[in-house]
Amino acid sequence: MKKIRSFFALVVLVAAGLLSVRAQSPAAFTRTEDVVYGRKFGVALTLDVIQPAKSNGFGIVYMVSGGWVSSHAGVSPKLYAPFLERGYTIFAVCHGCQPKFTIPEITEDIHRAIRFIRFNAKQWGVNPERLGISGGSAGGHLSLTMAVHGGPGPAQAKDPVDRTSSAVQAVACLFPPTDFLNYGKPGEDAVGVGILKNYKAAFGSEANTAEGRQKLGRQVSPIYFITPKLPPTLIIHGDADTLVPIQQAETFVARATKAGATARLIVKPGAGHGWPDREPSYAQMADWFDEHLRGVKK
Repeated sequence: MKKIRSFFALVVLVAAGLLSVRAQSPAAFTRTEDVVYGRKFGVALTLDVIQPAKSNGFGIVYMVSGGWVSSHAGVSPKLYAPFLERGYTIFAVCHGCQPKFTIPEITEDIHRAIRFIRFNAKQWGVNPERLGISGGSAGGHLSLTMAVHGGPGPAQAKDPVDRTSSAVQAVACLFPPTDFLNYGKPGEDAVGVGILKNYKAAFGSEANTAEGRQKLGRQVSPIYFITPKLPPTLIIHGDADTLVPIQQAETFVARATKAGATARLIVKPGAGHGWPDREPSYAQMADWFDEHLRGVKK
């Protein structure tokens, strides 16, 4: 009888221990959904705030975007687990979508989102001066776009949020388009044509003429706006990607490095446009944020 009681006592202790570990797991989080960061033609623009059980005081703005289409259904706390385990608060941003909105219009949503997050950062226990940004594909493109264009809002803006800076302090993204005028090879136009013909709506009516494509292609390609002040930038890209050629990452990193900025490319051998197990890649991005956002090198 004593042995049976001892056995059950041991089971209870083990179970309690497992529950304790689970309760204390750094991957545990709370999620606040549909926080309105702006309005567009009467429609709310929203983001989800995903807070880890133990915050490190830093935030990552995550671009929920694929093909410049954004959906609340695309918000995935499981995907962000490597960030949450390190203590990062995730701001999963949804934006206006093509075909209704073009890339320049979508970019304005992201400026607004970052300004809103920075303006309200302290209520989520996040340092407003140290924000990272991340995303994949179109989300990676928007991340780099904010890296090169983020900055103070108009001083005369009525809304104090709009006067706040949209700058980010570190970038880590996956397979982003960076130069629509030299897409895969020098001189290859992909402004809604060629490889990206199925995304023509994202570029709008300017994509209807060669002259318009040249003008818009330069405007929406982050590679043309690299300066030495580019935030530390990491790109992870598969070398078998046929939708966004790895050349896009290679040329961006090469130009950033030449400009004196900190930039790194991690090549995923044999990978196409995305790969099944992204957790190791997200862990690499978390390492990047640890080093360049928090100042903690692994």
